[in-house]
Amino acid sequence: MAEAIAFDIAKELITKLSSPALSQIGLWWNLKDDIDGLKSTVCTIKAGLLDAEERSVTDNLVKDWLEKLKDVLYDADDLLDDFSAEALRKNLVSGNKLTKKVHLFFSSSNQFAYSLKMGRKIKAIKARLASIESEFNTFRFMVRDRPAETSFMTKKRQETHSFEREDEIIGRDDDKAALLKLVLEFQSEENVYIVPIMGLGGLGKTALAQLVYNDEMVKNHFELTMFACVSDVFDVKIIVANIIKSITNKAPDQNLEMDQLQKQLRDKIDGKKYLLVLDDIWNENEQQWLSLKKLLMGGAKGSRIIVTTRSLRVAKIANRCESHVLKLKGLSDDDAWSLFKKIAFDQRYADSTNSAFVEVGKQISKRCGGIPLVIRVIASALSSKETENEWLSFKDSELAKISQIEGEILPTLKLSYDHLSSHLKHCFSFCRLYPKDYEIDVQELVQFWIAQGFVKQSNSKQSFEKIGFEYFKELAEKCFFQEVKGDLTKEITCKMHDLMHDLAKLVAGTESSTVDSNLSTSEVGEKCRHISITASLIPLFKGKKLRTLLYFSNMGSQNLSDEIWDLIIANCRCLRVLGLDYLNLKTIPRSIYKLKHLRYLDLSRNNFKILPKSICRIQNLQSLKLDLCLELEELPKKIEKLVNLTHIGCEGCISLTRMPRGIGKLSSLETLSMFVVDKDGFHGSADLSELSALNNLRGELTITNLGFVKNSKEMFRAANLKEKKHLRSLVLEWNDDDDDDDDDDDKLLEDLQPHPNLKELCINGWRGDAKFPSWLSLLTNLVNIEIWGPSKFKYLPSFAKLPCLQQLDIFYLTELEYMDDNGPNGRQGNTEPFFPLLKVLKIWRCPNMKSWWRATEAIGDDSNEDDTTVIGTSTMAFPCLSSLEIEDCPLTSMPLYPSLDNELKLVKTSSRALKQTLKMNITSITPSGSISSIPLSKLKSFHVDYIEGLDTHMLDKSFQHFTGLKKLTIGDCKEVDFVGMQWELLTNLSHLEINNNPQLLSLPFWLQHLVQLKGLTVGDCKEVDLEGMQWEALKNLSRLEIKNIPKLVSLPIGLQHLVQLETLEIHNCSGLRSLFPVFQHLTSLEELRVSHCEELELSAADFQIFQHHTSLRYLRLENIPKCRHLPEWLQHLTNLRCLYLIDLPNLTSLPDEMRCLTKLERLDISEVPQLEERCRKEIGADWHKIAHIPRICWE
Repeated sequence: MAEAIAFDIAKELITKLSSPALSQIGLWWNLKDDIDGLKSTVCTIKAGLLDAEERSVTDNLVKDWLEKLKDVLYDADDLLDDFSAEALRKNLVSGNKLTKKVHLFFSSSNQFAYSLKMGRKIKAIKARLASIESEFNTFRFMVRDRPAETSFMTKKRQETHSFEREDEIIGRDDDKAALLKLVLEFQSEENVYIVPIMGLGGLGKTALAQLVYNDEMVKNHFELTMFACVSDVFDVKIIVANIIKSITNKAPDQNLEMDQLQKQLRDKIDGKKYLLVLDDIWNENEQQWLSLKKLLMGGAKGSRIIVTTRSLRVAKIANRCESHVLKLKGLSDDDAWSLFKKIAFDQRYADSTNSAFVEVGKQISKRCGGIPLVIRVIASALSSKETENEWLSFKDSELAKISQIEGEILPTLKLSYDHLSSHLKHCFSFCRLYPKDYEIDVQELVQFWIAQGFVKQSNSKQSFEKIGFEYFKELAEKCFFQEVKGDLTKEITCKMHDLMHDLAKLVAGTESSTVDSNLSTSEVGEKCRHISITASLIPLFKGKKLRTLLYFSNMGSQNLSDEIWDLIIANCRCLRVLGLDYLNLKTIPRSIYKLKHLRYLDLSRNNFKILPKSICRIQNLQSLKLDLCLELEELPKKIEKLVNLTHIGCEGCISLTRMPRGIGKLSSLETLSMFVVDKDGFHGSADLSELSALNNLRGELTITNLGFVKNSKEMFRAANLKEKKHLRSLVLEWNDDDDDDDDDDDKLLEDLQPHPNLKELCINGWRGDAKFPSWLSLLTNLVNIEIWGPSKFKYLPSFAKLPCLQQLDIFYLTELEYMDDNGPNGRQGNTEPFFPLLKVLKIWRCPNMKSWWRATEAIGDDSNEDDTTVIGTSTMAFPCLSSLEIEDCPLTSMPLYPSLDNELKLVKTSSRALKQTLKMNITSITPSGSISSIPLSKLKSFHVDYIEGLDTHMLDKSFQHFTGLKKLTIGDCKEVDFVGMQWELLTNLSHLEINNNPQLLSLPFWLQHLVQLKGLTVGDCKEVDLEGMQWEALKNLSRLEIKNIPKLVSLPIGLQHLVQLETLEIHNCSGLRSLFPVFQHLTSLEELRVSHCEELELSAADFQIFQHHTSLRYLRLENIPKCRHLPEWLQHLTNLRCLYLIDLPNLTSLPDEMRCLTKLERLDISEVPQLEERCRKEIGADWHKIAHIPRICWE
């Protein structure tokens, strides 16, 4: 890496040393000869660096010389950056004439001292370079010029490339079948059986494990599936925490001891048939492996652990039966060629039908050893080469370097790195700072690259960020990144393959390091330029030449002390990038201005209220990240001094009250997450006119408190939104307490016209004129529209013709009467587009909307329609709608929705459109057959509540269509009788909720068919008797909620069979007297919530039955009048974390057993008047019983 960096820094230095500004300053300081001499020396050395680059691979003396050269060049670059920063600070960069600027600067008394200081530094650099130049002459490097690189932004490239593309796994069908057999069919004597997958790096072990892990048969076979990446460090505590996180989707408390973690893990997995994937294990210490293994052996019979490893020794430790070690081999020549061909010809620069290309390609693919990662990387490198000569040149000069030996894979991958442009080499090696398996925020990564100067403009009109994303795109296309998600319209994330991370570490050398232990701190050299580090270790780091200091939140929760701040500012004066987010910072020191080289500063998710004014002296600053600083009240005044500021991230800064005046002068600004209108029109705050010139804004802009704007017509036009062509998303928010009588209201929205490039528009709380603005039809690129009331809209313009619209949300428009001013003309052969891409539609709380169309009379559900009339009413349908929610909206006439495949939620609305949809013959609408011929057959979630006209027959018919349904909610359907319906068709149902069904006398026998059911809610069914239910069939049930069942006297005896039950909620059961004896059998229970049970006695005759309830972590008791004291069994809930005591009027004291709850983290007490005095801090009679609890909350 040294040689590539050295060449680029030398090139950049020459550009800076040749600038007129530096030449003029040199004259004034009498340093012109030194500057010219420095430039001459750097030019001489640069001429030989290309030859030095090749020789350094085999000559350590040359390699060492390059390292020394790089260090001096970095210091020279820092010195010139110091000139630039000082010039900016003294306003040398602005003004009319350079000589005038220089004169103004040097009229100060600091002129002589500063010039002496800079003179000494530049002479020292020159002396060091002279010594290096003498060594340069002894090496006799050949003078060569680097061929001019094609401008990155003008390279020919495929226009439509999706980051979401995942290459099909080729050649692994037999391996998948073998793994599935071991996972699903093999009968082992052990309850938990380990299946290792062993093979070289890059063979696709993880991909195969993921393929099986996500297989539908596997998901249905196991009660619990978990995936944990282990990687280099085999730390049992970390691995256990990662497994728990995979189960709960939440990382456990980092302060927990190992004993607490292992108990949590065993509580989660013991007795369950589970599948666990432990990915990328390197540890060959058998004792360490056994210490982890013993924690995992409590699973039910049939449990499996898949281990992926590159080491046969690890595989043998995991499974002594070598025949059950799945040894992954390289792809066959045919499969390797298939994969190679798929990628190498993907860009279509080379002709896949040309026999010459095919012959060379097959020779190259054979030398890749059948390793998919190597094939992908080499094929990607060739995919942009257009001529046969380029392919032949690669085969002749580089093919011999491709090795098939395990230890030589990195040199093989480095071939692709060697073929990168120099700027891409810098960008890739920088990624060494990320932890392995880290999900990288690509926008943040690009901003890092920009701050370090890696991103180059070919002309000043280009956006650095756009160029940076193109850099990333090329690296992703060449397989340097994987698991790329998202797109440029929103956020993009990615990961690096472990081997690619190793490669980044290799090429970065000693220049970059990750510091996460005392040992690694001592190993980092003082010349290191980039580190990611645990905050507490910063004092141990001795280097003073850092350009990057990052802290990643996965390194553990930290608090940054003032002492560490002082160390950073004193020792890291050359920093370009400083990331200190999520560190509980209460203040930012005034001395931060001394970091004058800083380009990127991330202080997000901290707790300070203000920023020091001195931050505006960091004139090089490009990115200031303050997202989710919930207590931040204002941005610094004089922010206009930050003339290079490109990004201000303040998303989620809910305490911001105003924007600083002068923010509109930041002409380079590309990101401004939020603009807050000052409620009081404070004289120092910015008004909307300051947005006028900020036409480079990108991403999302939220403008809040619009109701407080004075002279709104003038101000809204002054915001100049229609010129902001780069904005992706615009959120316009009116405040809740604005003045309804504002005379300007009828013009407000019309004057806020955005640019037609906009992708997302949200209008929240506008109370102006009932007509929608005329500009909406011009926004043909809109993908999402969201409109929130209250407002006076009686109708909305036709969104149907917007060609790109994918999501439409309409909320709380209480006066809305219809959506479209036209009539339903779909059945008349009209070919006009109708929501061609709409996937999600939500309409909530629009109580006056009876028809979609103005020209259609609303039809009641009680009309006697035969099939013909129903079908004939409207064949207009949403062509690709996936999710539909209609709530509190009496729509009786609307377009149909046969293609729904995700969710249908109907609450307080008509069933008529559903009836019509079920009767559709959708093959006539989609002759291509891309949609199933049975409407709604792919629907996953169905929710109906208070739907007039929904009877037993219709619901039964619906279920015949819903064969893929996973979640069903039925509420307040008085005409439905569940008995006799064909529920057995719903074999995939995992969650069922039945609410407010007075006809329900007992849970039907058909529930026994729902063997996949994991969640069940029964509520407001006043006549239901739960005792007769066949509960034993629901062995997978993990969550049960019972609400308002007056006949419930005790828990049904059949509940004792629910051995997997983790959450139990009981609410408003007025007849419930006891939780026993059933409760003693629910030993897997983690959460218990009981409320409004007037007759319930919590005490048990034999409280020892609770000694096994160690899994319970959350207990909420609310409105239980007979609770005069907490039950004795409370002392046995040794893992309880949260206890809520609410509205217990007769509870007079807390028991001594509270002191047994040593793991209790939170105690909430509300509406328990007799406890208030007894629990008073330090002096209350019960205080000593709860003093150990970290968080005690009162109402």
